[in-house]
Amino acid sequence: MPRHPYHQRLQVTRRTLLGQLTTGLGSTALGTLLNHGSQTAVAGLRSSHGLVDPLHFAPRAKRVIFLCQAGGMSHLETLDYKPKLADLDGQPMPSSITQGQPIAQLQGQELTCLAPQTHFQRYGQTGQLISSVFPHLAGVVDELCIVNSAQTEQINHDPAHTFMNTGTQISGRPSMGSWLTYGLGVEADNLPGFVVMTSVGGGQSQPIAARQWHSGFLPSRHQGVEFQSSGDPVLYVRSPAGVSPQQQRDVVETVNALNRRYDEVVDDPEIATRIAQYELAFKMQTSVPELVDFSDETSATLNMYGTQGSDGSYAANCLLARRLAERGVRFIQLYHRGWDHHGNIHEGVKSTAKLVDQGTAALIRDLKQRGMLDETLVIFTGEFGRTPMAQSKGRDHHIRGFSMFLCGGGIQPGMRYGATDELGYFAVENVFHVHDMHATMLHLLGIEHERLTYRYRGRDFRLTDVHGQVVQEILA
Repeated sequence: MPRHPYHQRLQVTRRTLLGQLTTGLGSTALGTLLNHGSQTAVAGLRSSHGLVDPLHFAPRAKRVIFLCQAGGMSHLETLDYKPKLADLDGQPMPSSITQGQPIAQLQGQELTCLAPQTHFQRYGQTGQLISSVFPHLAGVVDELCIVNSAQTEQINHDPAHTFMNTGTQISGRPSMGSWLTYGLGVEADNLPGFVVMTSVGGGQSQPIAARQWHSGFLPSRHQGVEFQSSGDPVLYVRSPAGVSPQQQRDVVETVNALNRRYDEVVDDPEIATRIAQYELAFKMQTSVPELVDFSDETSATLNMYGTQGSDGSYAANCLLARRLAERGVRFIQLYHRGWDHHGNIHEGVKSTAKLVDQGTAALIRDLKQRGMLDETLVIFTGEFGRTPMAQSKGRDHHIRGFSMFLCGGGIQPGMRYGATDELGYFAVENVFHVHDMHATMLHLLGIEHERLTYRYRGRDFRLTDVHGQVVQEILA
Protein backbone atom coordinates (compact mmCIF):
# COMPACT_ATOMS: atom_id res chain seq x y z
CA MET A 1 0.00 0.00 0.00
CA PRO A 2 1.48 3.41 -0.94
CA ARG A 3 2.35 5.65 1.94
CA HIS A 4 0.26 8.72 2.62
CA PRO A 5 1.79 11.95 1.24
CA TYR A 6 1.77 13.31 4.79
CA HIS A 7 4.42 10.79 5.82
CA GLN A 8 6.58 11.71 2.84
CA ARG A 9 6.41 15.39 3.75
CA LEU A 10 7.16 14.53 7.37
CA GLN A 11 10.34 12.66 6.40
CA VAL A 12 11.57 15.57 4.29
CA THR A 13 10.91 18.00 7.13
CA ARG A 14 12.78 15.83 9.62
CA ARG A 15 15.70 15.44 7.23
CA THR A 16 15.94 19.18 6.75
CA LEU A 17 15.83 19.89 10.46
CA LEU A 18 18.39 17.19 11.23
CA GLY A 19 20.72 18.74 8.69
CA GLN A 20 20.33 22.14 10.32
CA LEU A 21 20.93 20.71 13.77
CA THR A 22 24.31 19.30 12.78
CA THR A 23 25.60 22.87 12.42
CA GLY A 24 25.25 23.43 16.15
CA LEU A 25 26.08 20.06 17.65
CA GLY A 26 28.63 18.72 15.21
CA SER A 27 29.50 15.44 13.59
CA THR A 28 31.03 13.81 16.65
CA ALA A 29 28.09 14.47 18.97
CA LEU A 30 25.54 13.45 16.36
CA GLY A 31 27.44 10.57 14.83
CA THR A 32 28.17 8.85 18.11
CA LEU A 33 25.43 10.07 20.43
CA LEU A 34 22.35 10.57 18.33
CA ASN A 35 22.26 7.62 15.96
CA HIS A 36 21.35 5.02 18.55
CA GLY A 37 18.82 2.23 18.75
CA SER A 38 16.76 1.08 21.72
CA GLN A 39 14.30 -1.49 22.95
CA THR A 40 13.08 0.56 25.90
CA ALA A 41 10.95 3.59 26.55
CA VAL A 42 12.45 7.07 26.59
CA ALA A 43 12.01 7.34 30.34
CA GLY A 44 14.48 4.53 30.94
CA LEU A 45 17.16 5.49 28.44
CA ARG A 46 19.15 7.74 30.77
CA SER A 47 18.33 5.76 33.90
CA SER A 48 21.07 5.19 36.45
CA HIS A 49 19.92 1.57 36.55
CA GLY A 50 21.17 -0.97 34.08
CA LEU A 51 20.29 -4.58 33.47
CA VAL A 52 21.72 -5.66 36.85
CA ASP A 53 19.26 -4.04 39.23
CA PRO A 54 19.70 -4.70 42.05
CA LEU A 55 23.40 -5.50 41.84
CA HIS A 56 24.45 -9.08 42.47
CA PHE A 57 26.38 -8.00 45.56
CA ALA A 58 27.65 -4.83 47.23
CA PRO A 59 30.01 -2.98 44.86
CA ARG A 60 33.47 -1.86 45.87
CA ALA A 61 33.79 0.57 42.93
CA LYS A 62 31.42 2.90 41.11
CA ARG A 63 33.50 3.54 38.01
CA VAL A 64 36.60 2.47 36.06
CA ILE A 65 39.46 4.52 34.63
CA PHE A 66 41.34 2.30 32.19
CA LEU A 67 44.80 3.60 31.23
CA CYS A 68 45.88 1.71 28.12
CA GLN A 69 49.59 1.92 27.29
CA ALA A 70 49.05 1.15 23.63
CA GLY A 71 51.80 -0.46 21.63
CA GLY A 72 52.88 -3.02 24.19
CA MET A 73 54.71 -1.60 27.22
CA SER A 74 57.80 -3.65 28.05
CA HIS A 75 57.37 -5.25 31.46
CA LEU A 76 61.13 -5.92 31.49
CA GLU A 77 61.95 -2.19 31.53
CA THR A 78 59.14 -1.07 33.83
CA LEU A 79 57.54 -3.39 36.40
CA ASP A 80 59.29 -6.79 36.26
CA TYR A 81 63.02 -6.84 36.99
CA LYS A 82 64.95 -9.91 35.78
CA PRO A 83 68.61 -9.98 36.90
CA LYS A 84 69.08 -13.39 35.24
CA LEU A 85 68.28 -11.79 31.91
CA ALA A 86 71.10 -9.34 32.55
CA ASP A 87 73.48 -12.24 33.23
CA LEU A 88 72.62 -13.79 29.85
CA ASP A 89 72.79 -10.55 27.85
CA GLY A 90 73.85 -11.30 24.26
CA GLN A 91 73.71 -15.07 24.73
CA PRO A 92 71.31 -17.35 22.83
CA MET A 93 67.82 -17.59 24.26
CA PRO A 94 67.27 -21.20 25.43
CA SER A 95 65.35 -22.99 22.68
CA SER A 96 63.58 -25.05 25.33
CA ILE A 97 61.71 -21.86 26.22
CA THR A 98 60.92 -20.44 22.80
CA GLN A 99 60.35 -23.55 20.68
CA GLY A 100 56.77 -23.77 19.42
CA GLN A 101 55.82 -20.42 20.96
CA PRO A 102 54.09 -17.65 18.98
CA ILE A 103 56.49 -14.97 17.73
CA ALA A 104 55.51 -11.79 15.92
CA GLN A 105 58.46 -10.39 13.94
CA LEU A 106 61.40 -12.49 15.15
CA GLN A 107 60.36 -15.60 13.24
CA GLY A 108 63.34 -17.37 11.68
CA GLN A 109 65.86 -15.06 13.34
CA GLU A 110 68.55 -15.87 15.87
CA LEU A 111 67.11 -15.27 19.33
CA THR A 112 69.45 -13.66 21.85
CA CYS A 113 68.81 -12.38 25.35
CA LEU A 114 68.63 -8.63 25.94
CA ALA A 115 69.40 -7.33 29.43
CA PRO A 116 66.95 -4.93 31.12
CA GLN A 117 67.67 -1.50 29.68
CA THR A 118 66.62 0.55 32.70
CA HIS A 119 67.58 0.67 36.36
CA PHE A 120 65.26 -0.80 39.01
CA GLN A 121 65.08 0.03 42.66
CA ARG A 122 62.75 -0.35 45.64
CA TYR A 123 60.31 2.37 46.59
CA GLY A 124 57.76 3.11 49.27
CA GLN A 125 57.13 1.52 52.63
CA THR A 126 56.30 -1.75 50.88
CA GLY A 127 59.63 -1.77 49.01
CA GLN A 128 58.06 -2.38 45.61
CA LEU A 129 60.69 -2.95 42.92
CA ILE A 130 59.97 -0.86 39.82
CA SER A 131 61.96 0.95 37.14
CA SER A 132 63.46 4.37 37.77
CA VAL A 133 61.70 5.58 34.58
CA PHE A 134 58.63 6.01 36.82
CA PRO A 135 59.80 8.48 39.50
CA HIS A 136 56.31 9.88 40.03
CA LEU A 137 54.64 6.47 40.21
CA ALA A 138 57.34 5.54 42.72
CA GLY A 139 55.76 8.11 45.01
CA VAL A 140 52.39 6.30 44.96
CA VAL A 141 53.72 2.74 44.73
CA ASP A 142 52.15 1.82 48.06
CA GLU A 143 48.74 2.35 46.45
CA LEU A 144 49.43 -0.12 43.63
CA CYS A 145 48.79 -3.79 43.16
CA ILE A 146 51.41 -4.79 40.58
CA VAL A 147 50.53 -7.89 38.58
CA ASN A 148 53.54 -9.59 36.97
CA SER A 149 51.70 -12.60 35.54
CA ALA A 150 49.32 -11.14 32.95
CA GLN A 151 48.57 -13.16 29.83
CA THR A 152 46.64 -12.54 26.64
CA GLU A 153 45.88 -14.46 23.43
CA GLN A 154 46.72 -12.16 20.51
CA ILE A 155 50.26 -11.21 19.49
CA ASN A 156 49.59 -8.34 17.06
CA HIS A 157 48.34 -4.91 18.02
CA ASP A 158 44.83 -4.60 16.63
CA PRO A 159 43.61 -8.10 17.59
CA ALA A 160 45.34 -7.74 20.97
CA HIS A 161 43.46 -4.50 21.64
CA THR A 162 40.28 -6.20 20.48
CA PHE A 163 40.89 -9.06 22.92
CA MET A 164 41.71 -6.67 25.78
CA ASN A 165 38.57 -4.64 25.13
CA THR A 166 36.05 -7.32 24.24
CA GLY A 167 37.38 -10.65 25.57
CA THR A 168 37.65 -12.08 22.06
CA GLN A 169 39.72 -11.52 18.93
CA ILE A 170 36.52 -11.46 16.82
CA SER A 171 35.76 -7.91 15.73
CA GLY A 172 32.27 -6.59 16.31
CA ARG A 173 31.73 -7.74 19.89
CA PRO A 174 30.85 -5.23 22.64
CA SER A 175 33.70 -3.47 24.42
CA MET A 176 34.10 -3.73 28.18
CA GLY A 177 32.93 -0.13 28.64
CA SER A 178 29.75 -0.97 26.75
CA TRP A 179 29.19 -4.08 28.87
CA LEU A 180 29.66 -1.95 31.97
CA THR A 181 27.08 0.70 31.02
CA TYR A 182 24.72 -2.05 29.85
CA GLY A 183 25.00 -3.73 33.25
CA LEU A 184 25.10 -0.64 35.49
CA GLY A 185 23.35 2.02 33.45
CA VAL A 186 24.52 5.63 33.39
CA GLU A 187 24.93 7.98 36.30
CA ALA A 188 25.57 11.31 34.55
CA ASP A 189 22.50 13.02 33.15
CA ASN A 190 24.38 15.38 30.83
CA LEU A 191 27.42 13.34 29.71
CA PRO A 192 27.90 9.94 28.06
CA GLY A 193 28.44 6.95 30.32
CA PHE A 194 31.53 5.78 28.40
CA VAL A 195 34.20 8.24 27.23
CA VAL A 196 37.48 7.57 25.35
CA MET A 197 40.51 9.83 24.87
CA THR A 198 43.83 9.27 23.07
CA SER A 199 47.31 10.79 23.12
CA VAL A 200 50.57 10.03 21.31
CA GLY A 201 54.32 10.32 21.82
CA GLY A 202 57.53 8.59 22.80
CA GLY A 203 57.64 5.84 20.20
CA GLN A 204 55.94 4.31 17.21
CA SER A 205 52.25 5.23 17.42
CA GLN A 206 50.10 2.33 16.33
CA PRO A 207 46.59 3.38 15.22
CA ILE A 208 43.59 2.67 17.43
CA ALA A 209 40.36 1.81 15.58
CA ALA A 210 37.12 3.35 16.81
CA ARG A 211 35.57 -0.13 16.93
CA GLN A 212 37.66 -0.74 20.06
CA TRP A 213 34.98 1.15 21.98
CA HIS A 214 32.01 -0.02 19.93
CA SER A 215 28.86 -1.46 21.49
CA GLY A 216 28.78 -4.45 19.12
CA PHE A 217 25.45 -6.24 19.35
CA LEU A 218 24.44 -4.39 22.52
CA PRO A 219 22.03 -1.46 22.07
CA SER A 220 24.09 1.23 20.42
CA ARG A 221 23.49 3.79 23.16
CA HIS A 222 26.22 1.90 25.08
CA GLN A 223 28.92 2.79 22.54
CA GLY A 224 31.88 4.79 23.81
CA VAL A 225 32.19 8.44 22.79
CA GLU A 226 35.61 9.68 21.76
CA PHE A 227 36.56 13.08 23.14
CA GLN A 228 39.21 15.14 21.38
CA SER A 229 42.40 15.70 23.38
CA SER A 230 42.72 19.40 22.64
CA GLY A 231 40.26 22.22 22.13
CA ASP A 232 36.58 21.33 22.46
CA PRO A 233 36.31 17.61 23.30
CA VAL A 234 33.27 17.36 21.03
CA LEU A 235 33.58 19.03 17.65
CA TYR A 236 31.15 21.92 17.05
CA VAL A 237 29.67 21.50 20.51
CA ARG A 238 29.31 25.27 20.77
CA SER A 239 26.45 26.90 18.92
CA PRO A 240 27.32 29.03 15.87
CA ALA A 241 27.52 32.77 16.31
CA GLY A 242 24.05 34.28 16.45
CA VAL A 243 22.32 31.10 17.61
CA SER A 244 21.06 31.36 21.18
CA PRO A 245 20.50 28.42 23.55
CA GLN A 246 16.76 29.03 23.30
CA GLN A 247 16.90 28.82 19.52
CA GLN A 248 18.87 25.60 19.78
CA ARG A 249 16.33 24.26 22.28
CA ASP A 250 13.50 25.18 19.89
CA VAL A 251 15.13 23.10 17.15
CA VAL A 252 15.60 20.10 19.45
CA GLU A 253 12.03 20.29 20.72
CA THR A 254 10.66 20.58 17.19
CA VAL A 255 12.70 17.60 15.97
CA ASN A 256 11.63 15.55 18.96
CA ALA A 257 7.98 16.47 18.43
CA LEU A 258 8.22 15.29 14.83
CA ASN A 259 9.97 12.13 15.98
CA ARG A 260 7.21 11.40 18.49
CA ARG A 261 4.55 12.06 15.87
CA TYR A 262 6.25 9.73 13.43
CA ASP A 263 6.70 7.08 16.13
CA GLU A 264 2.92 7.03 16.59
CA VAL A 265 2.71 5.81 12.99
CA VAL A 266 5.63 3.38 12.66
CA ASP A 267 6.13 2.34 16.31
CA ASP A 268 9.92 2.14 15.87
CA PRO A 269 11.80 1.70 19.20
CA GLU A 270 14.88 3.32 17.65
CA ILE A 271 13.01 6.62 17.56
CA ALA A 272 12.60 6.60 21.35
CA THR A 273 16.35 6.37 21.81
CA ARG A 274 16.97 9.09 19.27
CA ILE A 275 14.67 11.47 21.13
CA ALA A 276 16.54 10.88 24.39
CA GLN A 277 19.94 11.27 22.72
CA TYR A 278 18.99 14.58 21.14
CA GLU A 279 18.21 15.74 24.65
CA LEU A 280 21.60 14.50 25.86
CA ALA A 281 23.41 16.22 23.00
CA PHE A 282 21.63 19.47 23.80
CA LYS A 283 22.65 19.18 27.46
CA MET A 284 26.23 18.55 26.38
CA GLN A 285 26.33 22.00 24.82
CA THR A 286 26.41 23.25 28.39
CA SER A 287 28.14 20.41 30.22
CA VAL A 288 31.09 19.94 27.84
CA PRO A 289 32.35 23.56 27.83
CA GLU A 290 32.05 23.56 31.62
CA LEU A 291 33.92 20.26 31.74
CA VAL A 292 36.99 21.71 30.02
CA ASP A 293 36.95 25.02 31.84
CA PHE A 294 39.92 24.45 34.13
CA SER A 295 39.70 27.85 35.82
CA ASP A 296 38.35 26.15 38.95
CA GLU A 297 41.47 23.99 39.24
CA THR A 298 44.14 25.23 41.64
CA SER A 299 47.66 25.92 40.43
CA ALA A 300 48.84 23.14 42.76
CA THR A 301 46.58 20.64 40.98
CA LEU A 302 47.68 21.77 37.52
CA ASN A 303 51.33 21.60 38.56
CA MET A 304 50.81 18.13 40.01
CA TYR A 305 49.55 16.89 36.65
CA GLY A 306 52.12 18.94 34.72
CA THR A 307 49.57 20.52 32.38
CA GLN A 308 47.25 23.48 32.05
CA GLY A 309 44.72 21.17 30.38
CA SER A 310 43.39 20.83 26.81
CA ASP A 311 46.87 20.56 25.29
CA GLY A 312 46.48 17.10 23.76
CA SER A 313 48.78 15.42 26.28
CA TYR A 314 48.23 12.26 28.28
CA ALA A 315 48.55 14.34 31.46
CA ALA A 316 45.70 16.61 30.32
CA ASN A 317 43.61 13.55 29.57
CA CYS A 318 44.28 12.24 33.08
CA LEU A 319 43.06 15.51 34.56
CA LEU A 320 39.99 15.40 32.32
CA ALA A 321 39.43 11.79 33.40
CA ARG A 322 39.21 12.91 37.03
CA ARG A 323 36.73 15.64 36.06
CA LEU A 324 34.64 13.13 34.12
CA ALA A 325 34.69 10.75 37.09
CA GLU A 326 33.48 13.55 39.36
CA ARG A 327 30.56 14.12 37.00
CA GLY A 328 29.41 10.52 37.05
CA VAL A 329 30.91 8.97 33.90
CA ARG A 330 31.06 5.21 34.46
CA PHE A 331 33.91 4.08 32.20
CA ILE A 332 36.76 6.37 31.14
CA GLN A 333 39.39 4.92 28.83
CA LEU A 334 42.67 6.63 27.96
CA TYR A 335 45.00 5.37 25.24
CA HIS A 336 48.59 6.55 25.04
CA ARG A 337 49.98 5.45 21.68
CA GLY A 338 53.75 5.34 22.06
CA TRP A 339 54.97 2.03 23.52
CA ASP A 340 55.83 0.02 20.38
CA HIS A 341 59.61 -0.17 20.85
CA HIS A 342 60.97 -2.63 18.30
CA GLY A 343 64.23 -0.66 18.28
CA ASN A 344 66.17 1.62 20.62
CA ILE A 345 64.17 0.49 23.62
CA HIS A 346 66.78 1.95 25.97
CA GLU A 347 65.80 5.51 25.04
CA GLY A 348 62.29 4.74 23.85
CA VAL A 349 60.95 3.46 27.16
CA LYS A 350 62.40 6.45 28.99
CA SER A 351 60.83 8.85 26.51
CA THR A 352 57.37 7.28 26.63
CA ALA A 353 57.40 6.72 30.38
CA LYS A 354 58.19 10.39 30.91
CA LEU A 355 54.97 11.30 29.07
CA VAL A 356 52.70 9.09 31.18
CA ASP A 357 54.40 8.85 34.58
CA GLN A 358 53.45 12.21 36.07
CA GLY A 359 49.86 12.24 34.82
CA THR A 360 49.16 8.71 36.05
CA ALA A 361 50.62 9.37 39.50
CA ALA A 362 48.79 12.71 39.74
CA LEU A 363 45.49 11.05 38.87
CA ILE A 364 45.96 8.51 41.67
CA ARG A 365 46.96 11.20 44.17
CA ASP A 366 44.13 13.48 43.10
CA LEU A 367 41.49 10.78 43.38
CA LYS A 368 42.76 9.87 46.85
CA GLN A 369 42.85 13.49 48.03
CA ARG A 370 39.25 13.93 46.93
CA GLY A 371 38.07 10.72 48.59
CA MET A 372 37.36 9.12 45.21
CA LEU A 373 40.08 6.48 44.92
CA ASP A 374 38.23 3.96 47.09
CA GLU A 375 35.31 4.01 44.65
CA THR A 376 37.33 4.28 41.42
CA LEU A 377 39.08 1.25 39.93
CA VAL A 378 42.21 2.32 38.03
CA ILE A 379 43.80 -0.18 35.61
CA PHE A 380 47.15 0.52 33.88
CA THR A 381 48.23 -1.94 31.19
CA GLY A 382 49.33 -2.44 27.61
CA GLU A 383 47.72 -4.87 25.19
CA PHE A 384 50.72 -7.20 25.73
CA GLY A 385 54.38 -7.06 26.83
CA ARG A 386 57.75 -7.41 25.08
CA THR A 387 60.08 -10.35 24.49
CA PRO A 388 63.16 -11.11 26.59
CA MET A 389 64.84 -11.62 23.20
CA ALA A 390 66.43 -8.72 21.37
CA GLN A 391 65.04 -7.33 18.15
CA SER A 392 68.05 -5.31 17.06
CA LYS A 393 68.16 -2.90 20.04
CA GLY A 394 64.50 -3.33 20.88
CA ARG A 395 62.00 -6.06 21.77
CA ASP A 396 59.23 -7.86 19.88
CA HIS A 397 55.59 -8.41 20.94
CA HIS A 398 55.02 -10.90 23.76
CA ILE A 399 51.84 -12.49 25.20
CA ARG A 400 52.94 -15.28 27.56
CA GLY A 401 53.76 -13.01 30.48
CA PHE A 402 53.63 -9.24 31.04
CA SER A 403 52.82 -6.70 33.75
CA MET A 404 50.09 -4.26 34.71
CA PHE A 405 48.90 -2.58 37.87
CA LEU A 406 45.53 -1.93 39.46
CA CYS A 407 44.62 0.37 42.34
CA GLY A 408 41.67 1.86 44.20
CA GLY A 409 38.14 0.52 43.99
CA GLY A 410 38.51 -2.49 46.29
CA ILE A 411 42.04 -3.52 45.23
CA GLN A 412 44.56 -4.39 47.95
CA PRO A 413 47.28 -1.72 47.87
CA GLY A 414 51.02 -2.15 48.15
CA MET A 415 51.24 -5.73 46.92
CA ARG A 416 52.64 -7.76 44.04
CA TYR A 417 50.71 -10.62 42.49
CA GLY A 418 52.03 -13.41 40.28
CA ALA A 419 55.42 -13.84 38.65
CA THR A 420 57.12 -14.70 35.39
CA ASP A 421 60.05 -17.11 35.07
CA GLU A 422 63.62 -15.91 35.61
CA LEU A 423 63.86 -14.56 32.06
CA GLY A 424 60.44 -12.90 32.03
CA TYR A 425 59.00 -15.17 29.34
CA PHE A 426 56.23 -17.28 30.89
CA ALA A 427 53.80 -16.31 33.64
CA VAL A 428 54.50 -19.18 36.03
CA GLU A 429 52.85 -18.11 39.28
CA ASN A 430 49.21 -17.03 39.71
CA VAL A 431 48.50 -16.46 36.01
CA PHE A 432 46.28 -13.38 35.52
CA HIS A 433 44.53 -13.79 32.18
CA VAL A 434 42.65 -10.96 30.47
CA HIS A 435 39.45 -12.90 31.19
CA ASP A 436 40.36 -12.87 34.89
CA MET A 437 40.90 -9.11 34.74
CA HIS A 438 37.42 -8.65 33.24
CA ALA A 439 35.82 -10.98 35.80
CA THR A 440 37.55 -9.19 38.69
CA MET A 441 36.63 -5.76 37.34
CA LEU A 442 32.94 -6.67 37.09
CA HIS A 443 33.03 -8.25 40.55
CA LEU A 444 34.34 -5.02 42.06
CA LEU A 445 31.44 -3.18 40.42
CA GLY A 446 28.92 -5.53 42.00
CA ILE A 447 28.34 -7.78 38.98
CA GLU A 448 28.82 -11.53 38.76
CA HIS A 449 30.46 -11.89 35.37
CA GLU A 450 28.72 -15.16 34.50
CA ARG A 451 25.31 -13.51 34.93
CA LEU A 452 25.88 -10.41 32.79
CA THR A 453 24.71 -11.77 29.45
CA TYR A 454 23.02 -10.67 26.24
CA ARG A 455 21.18 -13.03 23.95
CA TYR A 456 22.27 -12.65 20.34
CA ARG A 457 21.66 -15.02 17.43
CA GLY A 458 20.42 -17.76 19.70
CA ARG A 459 23.27 -17.66 22.21
CA ASP A 460 23.88 -15.90 25.53
CA PHE A 461 27.09 -13.86 25.21
CA ARG A 462 29.12 -12.30 28.00
CA LEU A 463 32.33 -10.27 28.33
CA THR A 464 34.27 -13.23 29.73
CA ASP A 465 32.76 -15.70 27.22
CA VAL A 466 33.10 -19.10 28.95
CA HIS A 467 36.23 -18.16 30.90
CA GLY A 468 37.39 -15.93 33.72
CA GLN A 469 37.89 -16.19 37.47
CA VAL A 470 37.59 -13.47 40.09
CA VAL A 471 41.07 -13.12 41.61
CA GLN A 472 40.21 -12.84 45.30
CA GLU A 473 43.86 -12.57 46.38
CA ILE A 474 44.19 -9.00 45.08
CA LEU A 475 40.99 -7.71 46.69
CA ALA A 476 41.19 -5.57 49.80
